[in-house]
Amino acid sequence: MRTTRRTTRLSDQDHYNTQTIGDTMSDYEDDIDMEDAPRATSEVLFSAANTDSKGKRSAANLPVEAEDTLPWVEKYRPASLADVSGHQDILATINKFVDTNRLPHLLLYGPPGTGKTSTVLALARRIYGNRNMRQMVLELNASDDRGIDVVREQIKTFSSTKQIFAGSFDKTQNDSIANFKLIILDEADAMTSVAQMALRRIMEKYTANTRFCIIANYTHKLSPALLSRCTRFRFSPLKEVDIRRLVDKVIDEERVNIAADATDSLVTLSKGDMRRALNVLQACHASSTPLNIPGQPVQDSKDVRHDLITLETIYDCIAAPHPADISNIMQTLLTTANVGSCLNTINTLKRTKGLALADILTALGEQLAELEVPTQTRVAWLEGLAEIEYRLSGGGSETIQTGGLVGVVRNGVGMMERAGA
Repeated sequence: MRTTRRTTRLSDQDHYNTQTIGDTMSDYEDDIDMEDAPRATSEVLFSAANTDSKGKRSAANLPVEAEDTLPWVEKYRPASLADVSGHQDILATINKFVDTNRLPHLLLYGPPGTGKTSTVLALARRIYGNRNMRQMVLELNASDDRGIDVVREQIKTFSSTKQIFAGSFDKTQNDSIANFKLIILDEADAMTSVAQMALRRIMEKYTANTRFCIIANYTHKLSPALLSRCTRFRFSPLKEVDIRRLVDKVIDEERVNIAADATDSLVTLSKGDMRRALNVLQACHASSTPLNIPGQPVQDSKDVRHDLITLETIYDCIAAPHPADISNIMQTLLTTANVGSCLNTINTLKRTKGLALADILTALGEQLAELEVPTQTRVAWLEGLAEIEYRLSGGGSETIQTGGLVGVVRNGVGMMERAGA
């Protein structure tokens, strides 16, 4: 009887506590101004608005739907693996890894602008979808602090925990492919050697929870122990066909007024760098837009008539020497025996066109390599130009090295004349 009475008291007390909490929550909800609450929006959220206390961001923060204010490099970044230009053999291998749910640690290396980061972001979207990328992907690049403390704290904490409910509520997708996290280390060759040594043990210990994707430009700056734990893929410079395909798409969608020969030169001068091609094209398109007259209403972007982007516009934007100027220099060096006249020709073009001797060396070397000359002459030219380029990179005087350029080419011409005699 005493036990029953005590149970009744406890039940009454629990009922009172529950009622008190409910009344308190109701009063708190009444005090909230619902107009200040965040509203649902369909706008694209950028990475700058989605950072934690340390300023870190994940790959999920990149916009999927591009806006007109974005740079074209981000606006036309591939959203899926099928949209990535070039490297079809690498993409086929990565797709096979994902299909069989056997994704290893990846190492993507190669020159800039070849699609390494775009491939990884597209891979993450395919595995997790846009909904779960924020919880399942961690991206760190060279702008983030990636010393030994970050490896021991942030990376280790992220990789040691497992996201139990990721993707489990979406029954339309296969949940088995999203049972591990993805850590993207962009520009990993800038990490310290101590951080790389600490990272190798984490990669082994938490393989069941996390996959690492390391992106670098140069593999010789990475630890051999780190390289042995990854499946390596080299992203070579893109072919002109792949760059041309995306450039033509951008020209059509952005209504760029560009000549055909200018497009060919843009693709050639990009040298396999898609980022460089799109940046130059956007800069030339902006320069071809006429300025708005003060006091006049601003015209709609669809009604603005852009100037024609010519071959000279492309070369001026890149600050590369025009082929006609290089041909003029080459013909002067090959046919004029007077060294002073050759120096005056080169210095005049450098002064009037604002050319750098390093760019002249690169373009002149390409044209000299196409000439049909004896082997000894070709070797002397290439060896001499390489020596001059090395001296320039070490801080040599352009005036003196310009004279060395004239001497190298004239010595090769002399060798041809002596061999012909």
